[in-house]
Amino acid sequence: MSDSKPAGQFFDAAITLLQRVRDEEAENIEAAGTLLADTVASGGRLFAFGAGHSSLAAQDVVYRAGGLALMNLLAVPGVVGVDVMPATLGSALERVDGLATAVLDSSPVREGDALLIISLSGRNALPVEMAMTARTLGVKVIGVTSVAYASRTSSRHTSGTHLKDHCDLVLDSKIAVGDAELTLDTVPAPFAPASTVVTSALLQAVVATAAATLADRGIEPPLLRSGNVDGGHDWNYRIMEQYRDRIFYRH
Repeated sequence: MSDSKPAGQFFDAAITLLQRVRDEEAENIEAAGTLLADTVASGGRLFAFGAGHSSLAAQDVVYRAGGLALMNLLAVPGVVGVDVMPATLGSALERVDGLATAVLDSSPVREGDALLIISLSGRNALPVEMAMTARTLGVKVIGVTSVAYASRTSSRHTSGTHLKDHCDLVLDSKIAVGDAELTLDTVPAPFAPASTVVTSALLQAVVATAAATLADRGIEPPLLRSGNVDGGHDWNYRIMEQYRDRIFYRH
């Protein structure tokens, strides 16, 4: 039964999107989790990148209890979150040509690694260039985006392409163009975005698949435990020491 109140309507919309992603992206989620497991098993490193609010989903899989210790944040100054002042500068930086290449050139990313690139619209220069450049380096790229944007918005990259055009795998978040689930006659603009909820869930499903896949191969998944449970810090110290050459947020 649908809810008549905005809060209930938002939950209904988010649940519907989560169900769609679960059902329609199941094969791609399995493939993405397998790609991460393959990378871990072969000695590669894992990275996640997102700009603006897409960075929230990227940060959610880095240094996370219950998550893979090998997942590192590929940070671009000024675009990770809304702490840059003014906040609009972050949006402007997403459109700067050459920035992604400069970041990759100075990062530890190398051939054999895997990179998650999260961009809701996938239209800005930064994520497009990030994917293009990473693949030339021999990095496997998983794009997490709303494919709908590619058919309804123009690219802001000189190639005229979107993120989805430069990935080894694409995960479609199914978010509608504009990222707002609710409308009311009394409110002049659509509101209540669901992209963070859905994208974070999508990425956690991929990580869960990777962990289970590694275990199925007889490899202990390099998972972190909560530091707020007894023994958590000791567990994490062991994992970080074992994989210290593939973890970059601890140095």
